[in-house]
Parts: sequence; structure tokens; C-alpha cells
Amino acid sequence: MRGSKDNLLHAEETFQIRGAIFEVHRTLGCGFLEAVYQEALALEFTSRGIPFVGLRPLELRYKDQPLRQRYTPDFICFDKIIVELKAVRELAPEHRAQLVHYLKATGLKVGLLVNFGSLSAKIERVVLDEALSA
Repeated sequence: MRGSKDNLLHAEETFQIRGAIFEVHRTLGCGFLEAVYQEALALEFTSRGIPFVGLRPLELRYKDQPLRQRYTPDFICFDKIIVELKAVRELAPEHRAQLVHYLKATGLKVGLLVNFGSLSAKIERVVLDEALSA
């Protein structure tokens, strides 16, 4: 099993992040607000030594002009992986689109879309396709 994980972009880092996510869900279960999971996951990342920045607004540009609007992902871990949290019954296409927009805005390639709203944590790994960013 480890061999297949080694072929993925940022495999070791996403493995560590996933471990922290599952620990938070194992401890809290489902039913809390997204903000509760965000705070608990920040504590879990810290205890595991996972470097992260939480809720950092991203500057958006249009034709080299800054926009007032900002995107604010829940976490950027290891300076290369966006982690976006949800606490909903099931993920919707707009949740996935939101993560893709965050990846485009940052130039990062890998994101994890996490749903704490079901009986077990659901994690979707999204890799920005080079063709989408052109």
C-alpha cells in the first residue's frame, strides 16, 4: 500500500494531515459547527508538528489589479497543501469548485476537501490540472 501513496504529489504530507483529520473526527464525532473542527484541527496540527497557517486571506487579481474580494481557505499546510473544511451532510459540486478556485488563486497544486458532517470523516484529494490553470 505504501508504494501507491509514494507516487502521489505531496504524499507524505497529505498522509500526516489525514491522520490529524481522522483523530479530530474520532474524538469529536459529527454534529459540530465547522468552526469547532477548524479550531480542534489547528490544535491537532500543532501537537503533531504539522506546519500550517489558518484562515489567511488570499489576494485576488484581475488584469494585474488587486481586487477587494478575498478567498480565505481554512488551512494551508506545509506551505503547499490547502485544507478546506465543511460540516455538511454531503459535499456538493460548489464545495469542490471552491477548493479549485483556492488552488488557482495560490498556484498550489494539492488540496484536501474535508467533510466532518457524516458518521466518518470524508476527505477528497484535489490536484489542480495544469490545463485548468492556463
